[in-house]
Amino acid sequence: MNKQQLFENIKRKQSFLCVGLDTDIKKIPEHLLKEEDPIFAFNKAIIDATADLCIAYKPNLAFYESMGVKGWIAFEKTVKYIKENYPDQFIIADAKRGDIGNTSAMYARTFFDELDIDSVTVAPYMGEDSVTPFLTYEGKWVILLALTSNKGSHDFQLTEDPNGERLFEKVLRKSQEWANDEQMMYVVGATQGRAFEDIRKIVPNHFLLVPGVGAQGGSLEEVCKYGMNSTCGLIVNSSRGIIYVDKTEKFAEAARNAAKEVQQQMAEQLKQL
Repeated sequence: MNKQQLFENIKRKQSFLCVGLDTDIKKIPEHLLKEEDPIFAFNKAIIDATADLCIAYKPNLAFYESMGVKGWIAFEKTVKYIKENYPDQFIIADAKRGDIGNTSAMYARTFFDELDIDSVTVAPYMGEDSVTPFLTYEGKWVILLALTSNKGSHDFQLTEDPNGERLFEKVLRKSQEWANDEQMMYVVGATQGRAFEDIRKIVPNHFLLVPGVGAQGGSLEEVCKYGMNSTCGLIVNSSRGIIYVDKTEKFAEAARNAAKEVQQQMAEQLKQL
């Protein structure tokens, strides 16, 4: 999926919502534990309930890897189900990979060749040769960690060099030498507020994947005020605030209602484009 197709989806659905499939076997409704594959059963219900309200799904690999082979099978089945039934959805493998070149090449092969996923999150700490193997796949996206939503982001990402340049700003500037806004996005946490204004000065045209709205306390209105550009430029993720709002047999209906509420807020924000 290219940048224009992504924007067309946003306009058509009046949404830039990404539903995070952070599926924890210990948090899903108990009645699903009777299913042959509880994780996939949960994901399928959530997807069917929300697909018309969002433009992306983001399975977080840690939640699947924690279950070993069974988790990987559920992850693969989830990806296949989305691709076969909702092909307009942008799929993000939230894996945060990044290693020396030949190792990154294997990670890239996993997600882009084997699973044919649209995008993968990548950690830039090891530099260019840890990221470029992901960029050799036509039509696939790298979503580079820039400024994250967690408290620990202050430990490194906001530190300044002698010239006053913060580390996340260096990541944004340097990485533009590796790919353009048709192949690279950035992770910027919703809790960073006015920092979006500074980020847009460096990467005015890139899409930003924005976690942290909802359960983590990020403000959608603030994200849009400082982060939205002429093609929206935002994919805002909500995980816990949608998928875990109810633990009864009506969990999918409750998830839909939560997603609908966010989508309606997004439709209002899109009126400014």
